[in-house]
Formats: sequence, structure tokens, C-alpha cells
Amino acid sequence: MNPRQTLKNMANTMKMARKPDRDEYSQHLRLVLVGIAGVGAIGFTIQFVFSVITFGR
Repeated sequence: MNPRQTLKNMANTMKMARKPDRDEYSQHLRLVLVGIAGVGAIGFTIQFVFSVITFGR
């Protein structure tokens, strides 16, 4: 890779980037929290099912 082109691409990305407003930030935060809760619920369910299966033996 060309280091000069890489730096140019980074500079262009920073020029296009903007700070999210409050509504956009809260929407992203909500989506991230729902995703984390979903993964946690799936993990809890799997752990619960396997603990019930092994407890029955």
C-alpha cells in the first residue's frame, strides 16, 4: 500500500465525518443496548437449558 494515498484517504474520511446529533446518538445507543441484551439473553437461555439437562442426570 502507498502510505501517501493511505494518509490522503484518512484525511478525506475525517473531512466527511461529522458529529452525530442527540437523536442519532440515542438511536445508535438504543440499538447497541438491544443487541447486547439480545446476545446476553441467548447466552443465558443456552446456559439455562444445558444446566437443566445436566441437572436431570
